[in-house]
Amino acid sequence: MQHTHGSIEVICGSMFSGKTDELIRRLRRATIARQKVQVFKPALDVRYAVEKVTSHAGTDFDATPIERAADVYDRLEKDTTIVAIDEAQFFDDEIIAVVDELARRGMRVIVAGLDTDFRGEPFGPMPVLMAKAEQMDKLQAICMVCGEPASRTQRLVNGQPARYDDPVVIVGAAEMYEARCRAHHEVPR
Repeated sequence: MQHTHGSIEVICGSMFSGKTDELIRRLRRATIARQKVQVFKPALDVRYAVEKVTSHAGTDFDATPIERAADVYDRLEKDTTIVAIDEAQFFDDEIIAVVDELARRGMRVIVAGLDTDFRGEPFGPMPVLMAKAEQMDKLQAICMVCGEPASRTQRLVNGQPARYDDPVVIVGAAEMYEARCRAHHEVPR
């Protein structure tokens, strides 16, 4: 079933907030509705399975790893009505034009990713994607220090907060990241 109008949905938040679980929930509902779904993810994300998007909770969905955003066009199947992109913060700004074009073609595009990096600053193309979206959901995790809602991703190096000038992109999971609230998020300069 082709949608009459394209749209962009963004699911964002800190690590461990349930972004990929929410993405997979939407994809499973679309599959039940017999819509043709394709999922893409950055090739550099090899934390779990190479050809799946996998949440920290262990749910997964088949996905195609791509090197750059424009690779979506080469891999797009003719009858696809829904395109999902996980970990969108790892793509460069080319992803913005790709997402816009897919929506212009009448597709429902669902994008998931971190809205901020470990420093608490806007991450890659996510702020622009959030601004262009018809629907935007910001999820929260639970602060590992106090148990309050968490909107930040704390990177740890040997158990200590990473410094502001450390590299922004280091792919990892619970061994080097945890969710924190604003009050307990630390980024030494």
